Amino acid sequence: MEKGRRSSTVHVLAIPYPSQGHLNPILQFCKRLASKGLKATLAITTFISNSLHPDSDSVGFDTISDGYDEGGFMQAGDVQAYLTRLESAGSKTLAELIKRHESAGRPVDCVVYDAFLPWALEVAKQHGLAGAAFFTQPCAVNYVYYYAHHGFLTLPMSSLPISIPGMPLLELEDMPSFIYVHGSYPAYFELVLSQFSNVEKADYILVNTFYKLEDKVVDAMSKVSPMLTIGPTIPSFYLDKRVQNDKDYGLNVFQLDPSVCLEWLSNKPKRSVVYVSFGSMAHLSEEQMEELAWGFKGTNFYFLWVVRAAEEAKLPENFAEETFGRGLVVGWSPQLEVLASEAVGCFFSHCGWNSTIEALSLGVPMVVMPQWTDQTTNAKFVQDVWKVGIRVKMDEKGIVGRKEVESCIKEVMEGERGEEMKKNATKWRDLAKEAVSEGGTSNKDIDEFVSRLTNSLC
Repeated sequence: MEKGRRSSTVHVLAIPYPSQGHLNPILQFCKRLASKGLKATLAITTFISNSLHPDSDSVGFDTISDGYDEGGFMQAGDVQAYLTRLESAGSKTLAELIKRHESAGRPVDCVVYDAFLPWALEVAKQHGLAGAAFFTQPCAVNYVYYYAHHGFLTLPMSSLPISIPGMPLLELEDMPSFIYVHGSYPAYFELVLSQFSNVEKADYILVNTFYKLEDKVVDAMSKVSPMLTIGPTIPSFYLDKRVQNDKDYGLNVFQLDPSVCLEWLSNKPKRSVVYVSFGSMAHLSEEQMEELAWGFKGTNFYFLWVVRAAEEAKLPENFAEETFGRGLVVGWSPQLEVLASEAVGCFFSHCGWNSTIEALSLGVPMVVMPQWTDQTTNAKFVQDVWKVGIRVKMDEKGIVGRKEVESCIKEVMEGERGEEMKKNATKWRDLAKEAVSEGGTSNKDIDEFVSRLTNSLC
């Protein structure tokens, strides 16, 4: 279609990587775009669509195939097999989807694609469309991967500490796990580096962070790869309240009754509860679960612990009885509502980026126990840059002992350092709200993205 004949609304088609931690940030960004007058369509996999039946007042949904329509990732059973099929089936069905929208009179103008899916940019360019890479992880982590992709880091690492512009000096354990445990998860390592395989062809680079949170890293990386910071991508209700009916994410792989957690929290004193969650993918050993359990009990604080069904059998046999009235173990929680509760004084977390930016945006101090991927680098920033939490220390067996769990929680909840963390958490909460509000850095960058797209079609 010739640009001169355009009169309809700019149409953005967004393609997330098909996992919980990647779906919601792009969906939230789509809601922001829709609130600014664009048409936004989120294309999820057929399997996820059939499983979740997504719904939104402002964002349309469509599907592409990952080649495993009946069972998604679990049907593949192997990371490399899944990623290979996702690319082949995804490329083909994305092209068909673009053509279908064109035929229906609602042509796509820009493909916003998760940077984990560089093949989506190739499809966009084949159809003459603008392409926007969407990085769901923080700028600091992206910059480490950028350095690794371009060979600026020698792997395996031998010279320490590591110096990268705009970042604090990094020890080996501060690097993303795919780098500090060299050779681990080779398919995922290739995936995170491939984000930069063709990014120079993208018309826009969007990062799920906000400028003041990572100003030094953003400034350094922008010199080699100009970007727009558009985060935090959490529902507007918890930030600026300017996007209508945006109170929750709208796509949850795990969903149970939220009232159990919220009613339990409702009669707890202010800042008396430790909220514990390790996200949707962590797998802890039985010994580690036991140490955590007795560590939480030993603090004498209330605790709300999210334990997935697959992990439940690892809890100590008599744990529920011994902590009755003091602790609540649930299979799922409405995390945003829990973190927003005045009863919560500390978030004991795996430090995944979505959980981290939610805690920062809601002003909750943290104890962090990173497991893998970006979590180790996020933990470095939580403790040493943003100063809103403590990273637990492991023993020689790689286990975090109950005494360490207990002392870290007590330090955050009632220690001197804890008071400073609470002040810093409040500061970052206010800056997160400022970023997405009128005149804030993220709002301005989203406006620039909308303006440039709109002007390019005039």
